[in-house]
Amino acid sequence: MLENAKVEMNLKLGGNECLMNGVKFVFTYPVSTVGEKIYVSRMDLAKLIDPVLRPNFIKNAGDFRTVILDAGHGGKDPGATNPLGTEANYNFKVANRVKAQLAAQGFKVVMTRDRDRYLSLQERVNFANAIQENAIFVCIHFNSGGPAARGIETFTLSPPGVSHYGRDAIAADNQTRTGNEHDSANIALATSVHGSVLRRLQNNTFDRGIKHARFSVLSGVRHPAILLEGGFMSHSYEARLIENAKYQDALAKGIVEAIAKYRFAVGAKRPADISN
Repeated sequence: MLENAKVEMNLKLGGNECLMNGVKFVFTYPVSTVGEKIYVSRMDLAKLIDPVLRPNFIKNAGDFRTVILDAGHGGKDPGATNPLGTEANYNFKVANRVKAQLAAQGFKVVMTRDRDRYLSLQERVNFANAIQENAIFVCIHFNSGGPAARGIETFTLSPPGVSHYGRDAIAADNQTRTGNEHDSANIALATSVHGSVLRRLQNNTFDRGIKHARFSVLSGVRHPAILLEGGFMSHSYEARLIENAKYQDALAKGIVEAIAKYRFAVGAKRPADISN
């Protein structure tokens, strides 16, 4: 365990999971040792640890008042389903709650879809990229898996050289995508959202961590972007939570609080700025 006055970091030798102030991150490479010294990879230091610990050093990230909300699926694509409902509907309900709360705080909010209609992944990217002012992009989803799979997870675009979570590296992983322009802002935004949602949900969820992925909506969007999976529709307990309006509202409040905190953190004056 490593810690200072503000940060407590728990690492497991040989593992690739890290807890920073109680939030789980999944590293690209395992933690290793040389002699008595503990090492993390240069990739994880530069693309994860540093922007999380020093968000105010991310250039121009706090200069936004516009939030793009992408409620996943819709129309002919219901997403994950269970006897209680469809993912597309839940995504839209949470996105609308987030929109109302952000608007009340003075943010400009735009939604990729304003009703139950189908949009391709490329259409969502094109919609976001047509917004000229500085903005952030938050994609809202719910998950599906085996009957024991549960919890929330948040994804950011894999940096060049880092594969999609859960699969081996391929040659295309070395290509720089549009979204990689904001690698540092992406992980800072994900940290804020993931941590705030965890706190709002308290004991009603399991922390699956912040992970890298190569989803199309993250690869192509030119704004800082994340994708939140708010629980598993295939899990008997979480399915009932997701149907519950209080759970949906807790998710929305967590996202809204996180966006405000993120904007403050990345917009804070650096020491060098204060001294000038």
